[in-house]
Amino acid sequence: MTEYYLETPISENDVRKLRVGDVVYISGIIFTARDSAHKRALDLAKAGKINEIPINFEGLAVYHCGPVVKKLDGEWKVVAAGPTTSRRMEGVEPDFIKTFKVRAVIGKGGMGPNTTRAMQEFGAFYGAYTGGTAALAAAAIKRVKEVHWLDLGVPEALWVLEVDKFGPLVVAIDSHGNNIYEDVMSRAKSKLDKILASL
Repeated sequence: MTEYYLETPISENDVRKLRVGDVVYISGIIFTARDSAHKRALDLAKAGKINEIPINFEGLAVYHCGPVVKKLDGEWKVVAAGPTTSRRMEGVEPDFIKTFKVRAVIGKGGMGPNTTRAMQEFGAFYGAYTGGTAALAAAAIKRVKEVHWLDLGVPEALWVLEVDKFGPLVVAIDSHGNNIYEDVMSRAKSKLDKILASL
């Protein structure tokens, strides 16, 4: 296990150094996107309207999160920012990585084989963030830089965040085709098959 401190925009070279089990802290700009924001961005790109997407995602980290926010003196403040379950983005994340060249996906619960293949092909990693640490995550957020697509609702909006040493993130899927979640499931199935065969 090696510890890395990365700054956005993250390069593909930086990503290729990472291996499953490494610990990463990210500083710079990350953004939140859940189901609706992923879909809107991809729909705009497919319609040839990529210039209508408010930020350039390349080299950034997408955080699967619906933050709890409040407005103080006209400025947004993130109160809590725990990760949401990533698996439900499995249907869109591979295209998102391919289209926008994000280098990191942050969330909880892992992702499947299609996202793993996209990360291997295009140079990205999945950083697992522990659930139940919403206050810790918020403490690493220095400010809300921008917010877009509030018409989707606060949790689904595109929150652009300036962070300092956001983490610890455990590399659970690396850019070499390794996926902790798939490995554990495979080993568990193998053991289950042996148990059932012995009954």
